[in-house]
Amino acid sequence: MAGGKPSLLAIVELGGYPNFTGLYQGLGFAVEFVNSQRRAMARLKKDPPDVIVAEYNFQSDFRDRTSNLESLMARLQRQPQTKLIVFFQPDQVDKFERLRSRFPIFAALPFPVDPGLLEHELRRAVSD
Repeated sequence: MAGGKPSLLAIVELGGYPNFTGLYQGLGFAVEFVNSQRRAMARLKKDPPDVIVAEYNFQSDFRDRTSNLESLMARLQRQPQTKLIVFFQPDQVDKFERLRSRFPIFAALPFPVDPGLLEHELRRAVSD
Protein backbone atom coordinates (compact mmCIF):
# COMPACT_ATOMS: atom_id res chain seq x y z
CA MET A 1 0.00 0.00 0.00
CA ALA A 2 1.68 3.11 -1.27
CA GLY A 3 1.24 5.96 1.17
CA GLY A 4 -1.37 3.97 3.10
CA LYS A 5 -3.67 3.85 0.07
CA PRO A 6 -4.20 0.38 -1.46
CA SER A 7 -3.49 0.11 -5.18
CA LEU A 8 -5.77 -1.52 -7.74
CA LEU A 9 -4.93 -2.46 -11.31
CA ALA A 10 -7.98 -2.91 -13.52
CA ILE A 11 -7.34 -4.88 -16.71
CA VAL A 12 -10.17 -4.10 -19.12
CA GLU A 13 -9.64 -6.00 -22.37
CA LEU A 14 -13.18 -6.51 -23.64
CA GLY A 15 -15.28 -4.43 -21.26
CA GLY A 16 -19.01 -4.36 -21.85
CA TYR A 17 -19.77 -3.99 -18.16
CA PRO A 18 -20.20 -0.97 -15.87
CA ASN A 19 -17.24 1.25 -15.11
CA PHE A 20 -16.42 0.56 -11.45
CA THR A 21 -13.97 3.44 -11.03
CA GLY A 22 -16.27 5.23 -8.59
CA LEU A 23 -16.58 2.09 -6.47
CA TYR A 24 -12.81 1.50 -6.47
CA GLN A 25 -12.03 5.10 -5.55
CA GLY A 26 -14.85 5.25 -3.00
CA LEU A 27 -13.19 2.35 -1.19
CA GLY A 28 -9.93 4.31 -1.11
CA PHE A 29 -8.02 2.60 -3.91
CA ALA A 30 -5.43 4.32 -6.07
CA VAL A 31 -6.67 3.01 -9.44
CA GLU A 32 -4.79 2.35 -12.66
CA PHE A 33 -6.30 0.95 -15.85
CA VAL A 34 -4.62 -1.02 -18.64
CA ASN A 35 -6.22 -2.54 -21.72
CA SER A 36 -3.98 -5.55 -22.34
CA GLN A 37 -2.24 -8.36 -20.50
CA ARG A 38 1.08 -7.18 -21.95
CA ARG A 39 0.67 -3.79 -20.27
CA ALA A 40 -0.45 -5.46 -17.05
CA MET A 41 2.69 -7.62 -17.02
CA ALA A 42 4.88 -4.55 -17.51
CA ARG A 43 3.07 -2.84 -14.63
CA LEU A 44 3.60 -5.88 -12.39
CA LYS A 45 7.36 -5.71 -12.95
CA LYS A 46 7.47 -2.08 -11.80
CA ASP A 47 5.28 -2.10 -8.73
CA PRO A 48 2.85 -4.93 -7.93
CA PRO A 49 -0.61 -3.64 -6.96
CA ASP A 50 -2.48 -4.82 -3.90
CA VAL A 51 -5.47 -5.94 -6.02
CA ILE A 52 -5.97 -6.79 -9.68
CA VAL A 53 -9.42 -6.92 -11.25
CA ALA A 54 -9.46 -8.71 -14.61
CA GLU A 55 -11.77 -10.45 -17.08
CA TYR A 56 -11.49 -14.13 -17.93
CA ASN A 57 -11.68 -14.70 -21.67
CA PHE A 58 -11.49 -18.27 -22.95
CA GLN A 59 -9.65 -18.40 -26.26
CA SER A 60 -9.29 -21.76 -27.94
CA ASP A 61 -7.00 -20.37 -30.65
CA PHE A 62 -4.02 -19.87 -28.32
CA ARG A 63 -1.23 -22.32 -29.09
CA ASP A 64 0.06 -22.88 -25.56
CA ARG A 65 -2.72 -21.66 -23.26
CA THR A 66 -6.50 -21.39 -23.12
CA SER A 67 -7.15 -17.92 -21.74
CA ASN A 68 -5.94 -14.38 -21.46
CA LEU A 69 -5.09 -14.83 -17.77
CA GLU A 70 -2.60 -17.69 -17.70
CA SER A 71 0.58 -15.64 -18.09
CA LEU A 72 -0.64 -13.13 -15.53
CA MET A 73 -1.55 -15.85 -13.07
CA ALA A 74 1.82 -17.56 -13.48
CA ARG A 75 3.50 -14.24 -12.70
CA LEU A 76 1.28 -13.68 -9.66
CA GLN A 77 2.49 -16.95 -8.14
CA ARG A 78 5.71 -15.01 -7.40
CA GLN A 79 3.68 -12.16 -5.90
CA PRO A 80 1.23 -13.83 -3.50
CA GLN A 81 0.47 -10.54 -1.74
CA THR A 82 -1.44 -9.36 -4.84
CA LYS A 83 -5.10 -10.43 -4.76
CA LEU A 84 -6.75 -11.32 -8.08
CA ILE A 85 -10.49 -10.78 -8.62
CA VAL A 86 -11.80 -12.22 -11.87
CA PHE A 87 -15.01 -11.51 -13.80
CA PHE A 88 -16.19 -14.43 -15.94
CA GLN A 89 -19.03 -15.40 -18.27
CA PRO A 90 -21.32 -18.01 -16.66
CA ASP A 91 -21.32 -20.06 -19.87
CA GLN A 92 -17.53 -20.44 -19.53
CA VAL A 93 -17.59 -21.61 -15.92
CA ASP A 94 -16.28 -25.12 -16.71
CA LYS A 95 -13.24 -23.78 -18.54
CA PHE A 96 -12.72 -21.11 -15.89
CA GLU A 97 -12.85 -23.67 -13.07
CA ARG A 98 -10.14 -25.74 -14.80
CA LEU A 99 -7.92 -22.67 -14.82
CA ARG A 100 -8.86 -21.86 -11.24
CA SER A 101 -7.81 -25.35 -10.13
CA ARG A 102 -4.27 -24.62 -11.35
CA PHE A 103 -3.83 -21.05 -10.07
CA PRO A 104 -4.95 -19.20 -6.94
CA ILE A 105 -7.73 -16.68 -7.51
CA PHE A 106 -8.85 -14.58 -4.57
CA ALA A 107 -12.42 -14.11 -5.83
CA ALA A 108 -14.46 -14.78 -8.97
CA LEU A 109 -17.65 -12.95 -9.92
CA PRO A 110 -19.93 -13.94 -12.78
CA PHE A 111 -21.30 -11.44 -15.29
CA PRO A 112 -23.36 -9.38 -14.81
CA VAL A 113 -21.13 -8.26 -11.96
CA ASP A 114 -23.04 -7.41 -8.79
CA PRO A 115 -21.49 -4.17 -7.44
CA GLY A 116 -22.36 -5.20 -3.87
CA LEU A 117 -20.46 -8.48 -4.21
CA LEU A 118 -17.55 -6.69 -5.84
CA GLU A 119 -17.43 -4.21 -2.98
CA HIS A 120 -17.50 -7.07 -0.46
CA GLU A 121 -14.58 -8.84 -2.18
CA LEU A 122 -12.55 -5.63 -2.46
CA ARG A 123 -13.02 -4.93 1.24
CA ARG A 124 -12.03 -8.50 2.04
CA ALA A 125 -8.95 -8.21 -0.18
CA VAL A 126 -7.52 -5.24 1.70
CA SER A 127 -8.41 -6.62 5.12
CA ASP A 128 -6.62 -9.96 4.57
